[in-house]
Amino acid sequence: MESVYKRVLIKISGEALAAEKKTGFDFDFVSSVCEKVRDCVNMGAQVGIVIGGGNFWRGVKDGAGKVERVSADRMGMLATAMNCLAVADVLKQQGVDARVMTAVDIQGVGERYDTRKSIEYMEKGSVVLFACGTGAPFFSTDTAAVLRAAEIHADAILLAKNIDGVYSDDPRVNPEAEKFDSISYDEVLSRHLAVMDTTATSLAMDNHIPVIVFALADPENIKRVLGGEKLGTTVI
Repeated sequence: MESVYKRVLIKISGEALAAEKKTGFDFDFVSSVCEKVRDCVNMGAQVGIVIGGGNFWRGVKDGAGKVERVSADRMGMLATAMNCLAVADVLKQQGVDARVMTAVDIQGVGERYDTRKSIEYMEKGSVVLFACGTGAPFFSTDTAAVLRAAEIHADAILLAKNIDGVYSDDPRVNPEAEKFDSISYDEVLSRHLAVMDTTATSLAMDNHIPVIVFALADPENIKRVLGGEKLGTTVI
């Protein structure tokens, strides 16, 4: 099987790495995800990854009014760096060259993000993990994922979530919620659907980057989407 995309940005939630543990890492699950990322590279795709930090810290939410917003967001950036280091190590153990690039200077953790260098790494078969979000507070890792995707000229963003697509309402609350096979960015924004935050959604729309939303519960889905299988919801 060959990849239908030359270069992709995979966005993974931090909570997904914890699986049923809710916090920290479930390394059996992390290993399973990394195996599929390795398969993606073997299918000929160039892969970049952005990981959230929610398995350790969720910014303002976890700050509970006790931590100022800028500090809370910077703590979240550090959480994403921890996740990138862990996933990079598991990838390396599976024979995949992985590079961590950080949006802020953290000596010994990763290289400072550089667009050209990250593309060079991917062209040579390395998986590049983009840590620390955009490097600025008030921006989510969703926005960071779209920003990096635009910078590296990714053909698509693979948004691996805890839900299997985009719905008209929360399917966990409303069993009548309609799942979309495909939906436009304009409709996502006008209906305030929970795909990404509005900044990320607008940035993806302005740069004409399709986003494929699918469930990460089965990591094989990453490979299926890359192979062109119609899975989840495509936002275009």
